[in-house]
Amino acid sequence: MRTEQIALSPLAPGADLSLTVQRFGTAGARPRIYVQASLHADEIPGMIAAHHLRERLTVLEAEGRIRGEIVLVPSANPIGLSQRVSGSHIGRFNLADGINFNRGYPHLVPKVAERVEGRLTDDGEANVRLIREALRAELEAWEPSNPAEVMKKALLGLAQEADIVLDLHCDAEAVVHLYTHTRSAEEFAPLAALMGAHAYLLADVSGDEPFDEACSRPWAELADRFPDRPIPFSCHATTLEFRGERDVDHETARADAAAIVAYLTLRGAIEGTAPTLPEPLCRATPLAASEPVPAPGYGILVFKAQVGDRVKAGDAIADVIDPLTGATVQAKAPCDGVMFARVALRFVTRGMRIAKVAGTTAQRTGKLLGA
Repeated sequence: MRTEQIALSPLAPGADLSLTVQRFGTAGARPRIYVQASLHADEIPGMIAAHHLRERLTVLEAEGRIRGEIVLVPSANPIGLSQRVSGSHIGRFNLADGINFNRGYPHLVPKVAERVEGRLTDDGEANVRLIREALRAELEAWEPSNPAEVMKKALLGLAQEADIVLDLHCDAEAVVHLYTHTRSAEEFAPLAALMGAHAYLLADVSGDEPFDEACSRPWAELADRFPDRPIPFSCHATTLEFRGERDVDHETARADAAAIVAYLTLRGAIEGTAPTLPEPLCRATPLAASEPVPAPGYGILVFKAQVGDRVKAGDAIADVIDPLTGATVQAKAPCDGVMFARVALRFVTRGMRIAKVAGTTAQRTGKLLGA
């Protein structure tokens, strides 16, 4: 393992931060795999999975079994990791401006298209090299305006030339689920099966420029812009949600790390016998078919459905109880599907999103992700 530090902009004089990057295998070799944990810094399940993954990769490297290069950022957000308000950890949003750390990554496609137009050939591999060079140049030209953007630039610079990107997150209370680009559905189907995912959600554009799409979308959009030239989809990226915020234990994290190693073995990044895939617990469905459940009133939230439960449209999934009058209203499932995530709060306000149900029929348009 080779460890490096990437200096970030200081938050204040003397308040210096850096990213820790750990590399395994041969520098620059393919396939190149990029794994980062806890971009939302208060989502710890991915961080402990990365801890156990590092242990596995250290052994595999000593055995000479890493074929390409695997880049691991075990804690991707030192800014968010340092944020506390009255004792509570705030790792999802930048306290300086309220922006989600997993939103607002630069959309480089228009400028990259200008750079490569007239230079693409009938050689797909050469086109991939040209596009990666253009992506690198455009990212370098981006001038961040604050420390959080400096961090985003550094993370994207590490990831955007990888063949596979795994961005490790979690929800409040949830079962395992994945988000990825529609054209990466086949690529990550084995990972969804190995992880025991209950929802596998696909979108071309989910809104607000999250990290995984900053890596993957350029390849789809450039291929569509230049249909007469071969442009292989060369960066498959997924947001992998490791259950809920409190699901932090060694046994589970070891199993998660083992599943990632099995997937990377299947993809040729690690030498070994390809794993036998378990029967998947779900099939890929459109993110636009995932429906939020709003709270129907103000009050005490009592869930009747558990994460992972299959529900029917109209099923009562929770009661909301007015603590003063005892009046109770029911939150109901908006569609048939799996309730794959819910909030950790137990007192809610009217209209607040309290759960998510992965349906099968696309209903929504516009921004598909929550705040």
